[in-house]
Order: sequence, then structure tokens, then C-alpha cells
Amino acid sequence: MRNSLHKNYVPPPPPPPYFLLIILLPLSVSCLGRAQDHRTMTSYSGTLERVRRSFSEGKTRPAEFRMAQLEALGRFLDEKKTELLQCLKKDLNKSTFEGEVTELSMVRSEINLAINNLSSWMKDEPVSTSMAMYLDSAFIRKEPFGVVLIISPWNYPILLTLIPLVGAIAAGNCAIMKPSEITQNTEKVLSEGLAQYIDQDCFAVVCGGVEETGSLLTERFDYIFFTGNPMVGKIVMQAATKYLTPLTLELGGKNPCYVHDDSDIKNAARRIAWSRFINAGQTCLSPDYVLCSDKIKEKLVEALRATIQEFYGEDPKQSPDFGRIVNDRHFQRVAALLKNGKIVVGGQTDDTEKYVAPTILLDVVESDPVMQEEIFGPILPILTVSGLEEALQFINKREKPLAAYAFSANSQIINQFLDRTSSGSFCANDGIVQTTIMTLPFGGVGHSGMGMYHGKFTFDTFSHKRACLLRSDGREKLNEVRYPPYSEGRLGFINSMTGVKRKGGCVIS
Repeated sequence: MRNSLHKNYVPPPPPPPYFLLIILLPLSVSCLGRAQDHRTMTSYSGTLERVRRSFSEGKTRPAEFRMAQLEALGRFLDEKKTELLQCLKKDLNKSTFEGEVTELSMVRSEINLAINNLSSWMKDEPVSTSMAMYLDSAFIRKEPFGVVLIISPWNYPILLTLIPLVGAIAAGNCAIMKPSEITQNTEKVLSEGLAQYIDQDCFAVVCGGVEETGSLLTERFDYIFFTGNPMVGKIVMQAATKYLTPLTLELGGKNPCYVHDDSDIKNAARRIAWSRFINAGQTCLSPDYVLCSDKIKEKLVEALRATIQEFYGEDPKQSPDFGRIVNDRHFQRVAALLKNGKIVVGGQTDDTEKYVAPTILLDVVESDPVMQEEIFGPILPILTVSGLEEALQFINKREKPLAAYAFSANSQIINQFLDRTSSGSFCANDGIVQTTIMTLPFGGVGHSGMGMYHGKFTFDTFSHKRACLLRSDGREKLNEVRYPPYSEGRLGFINSMTGVKRKGGCVIS
């Protein structure tokens, strides 16, 4: 997903953002709300006016409305389940099991969590006050931002469109959704199907490519939620500056996976292979490369070889559980990465099916394109390091990743890795599964993104935290101490009534 950066390569001056958008977001069919023809549409102002009017009228604010829309979204998932799974099969060759577990089930859980907790999430949050405000009421009010824009990618097109929508609805916002045009079958069922369930005056789906996305980004939104790669993330962030629009960027990166010598190699191989090759490697949280010592490299390769055969059979191409690359352009990009290093497992391709076999690479060097860009395909490079210290140095000189993984039987090794690296999330002795815990935030850091969501974090993301203080219009005598003319005596009294004092006398040195 990233441009390759070789040591001697000098990049040209960056093109204008709109030109980059044309490169990165290919054109496709467009539809809005009730599936209108994109050729007749030059602006989405009308739709935005309708949605904004609904918000300004307060339609989305009552808890009853939010609850009804969440219930409707749940019915959409249940009643359109077969169609949604068929679309995932057509677009990505996702098995029914994978589509249910990694997309529908997680969205359903998010909906249920929001419904179960909506009343408590919406409540004003009281805060402590100083003595000067003892008789007043201070609290945080959770307000919706207004009309939010959700731009989602193609690799998990249902999950990454609807989980942000759950939080936007729960927080009382109106929303415009822009699913990826690359997974066109899923895009169609989202645009046509959602309109039958949720309020069309408050929510709309825009389908299409560069023209539609470019048009949307010129409009004014109250919040933007973007999931994609850092290149386009920069364009979205630049567009947001026009109106100082707050935003969340869920990006990606090269997620490291360190395997220590004391690991259970068989278990590590099974967990790494599953998290790398699910959805044919097109998962932003997948381990993107493995670091291990030369001492265990061959054992790990053999364990991965045996695991791939166990999971997908002698010929993974025939497995009903192994996906395909999403389109020809991405197939060519992923297939080109096979020229890096030495293929020791897999390596087969079929352009007619957009098939790339689960592949293990050795003898990869840091300057190879496969180590310069996020792979987003079923290729796993293995690089050797002398041990934990060299692994940490290798990881820390790169951009901060979306996730980091470490395998070891020694808790001290795990804790050292955790303490001395930074990433959006971390998981010890497994991969990806941290994202299934809805009480943990999902999000990047630095180059891999900003902001977080999942569970209550999604509600918080789409809520403005408004500081509120309610005072009586009487008791004026209590306020006179702060009015001019000032005096030293008054200053001491005010400090004693409003200041925060330290507790205890212990000082850490």
C-alpha cells in the first residue's frame, strides 16, 4: 500500500493532493442514498443540506431515536446476512466462516454493546470541584458533533463501514458514508440495503471513486473518520484543515513480529500463519514481517510450512478458506513483491483468479520493496536478528506500526518488548485477536494513525465533551472576594479556596 523507498531513490516533488487522489482512488460507479446515477450529480450539497437540517432540528438527539436506529442496523445485518456474505465471497473470496467471524459478528457485538450501554454513555459525567464551587454543579455533557463523514476501505468493507456508524448513531450524529468502490458488490448492498432500514433524512451512502470522494472532501463536515493508507490519510487531513474539521485517521504500517528463541515454535507458527494469511493477508493488523534468530529460523520456516498445509491443504488455491487479492492492480503489486528475497514456501500465482499463494520469504534485506511498503497480501518475510536487543533496534528506527507482536515463554522478554516499543496495539503470543476485545481501543500512533474507536471509544470519538457549570444567580456575597479593588488578603483567600493541594509528602527520586 506504500510507495517503495530505496536508499538511492530521490522522490519527485509531491503532486497536488487532488492528483494523488486520482491515482489512489480509481473511478467507479456512483450512488447516493437511493442509488442515484453519479453522472447526473456534480455536488452533494442537496444531500448534506437534508441531513444537516435533520440534525439542526434535533432529530438524532433523543435516546429513543438512537436506539431505534441501532435496532434497525441490527435487523439489516440479520435480514441481509446471506446477501452480505455472498458479496464478500464475490469481492474477496471470503469464506462464510471468515465473513461471519471477522465482519458480521463483530458489528453485531458493537451494536449490542451500544444498545446495552447507551443510557449510561449518554449521561452527564459529574466532576469534582474546588471549595469555591462547592455549591455549584459541574459536569461533562456528551454532545454529538453534527454531520460526520465516514470513509471506509475495501479489505473489511462491512466491518470498517458499520462499526464507526454504530458509534456515530449512538453519539447522536447524522452520517454520510463512503464505502470503497473496489469491493463493488458489497458497496452496492450497503448503499441500497441500508436505505431500507435506517433514516434516510439522517444517514446517506455515497458510492464511487475519485470524483465523488473529491467532491465530498470539499464540503463542510463536523467530523471526518477515515480508514485507509497514510498517503490518502494525508490528503484527507489536508482537506480537513479548510474548516478545521476534527478527524480520526485509522491508517496502517509494517507490523513487526518478534519470535524469541524460547518460544513454542509450533504454536507460534500456527498463530502467526492464521493472523498473516486470513483474508489473504489483506488485514491492517496482520504481522508484516518476522524477526527471529538464525538459531530458530529453519525450525520456524518448517513449522510455518506444515501449518500452511494443515490450514489450506497441499494446494491452497483449492481451499475454500483461502481468499483472493481484491483486484488486478493490487494483484500485480503483491505479485511483484515475490521478486524480493528467496521464496521458501509458496510463491505460486494465478492472475486469472487474482491468486497469490501463502508465501514465506527468506534472505530479504531492509532496502527491498517488500520491507519498504505495507504488503497487504499473503507474503511473510522472515529476517534474522541476534536477539531481542537487535530486534528492538530494528523496530524502533522505523515508523510506529498499527500493531506489534512478540512471542516468548518468558514474561520478562514480553515486558521488555512492550516497554521499549510503541504501536497502536500490542499482543503477546498471538496476532490480531486483541481487536476482538471491545473494551480495548483500536487505533494507531504516529504514522499509523490518530484517534481510537471500538465499543465506548467509538461513542467517545463521535462525542464532543462539553464542559458545563451551573451556578445560582444569587449568593453574590460569595463572589465579592474576586472583584476589584484587589488586596493581598483576598489573594490568599482565593488561592486557598480554588487551588489544588498535594496529598502526602512522598517524593520519588
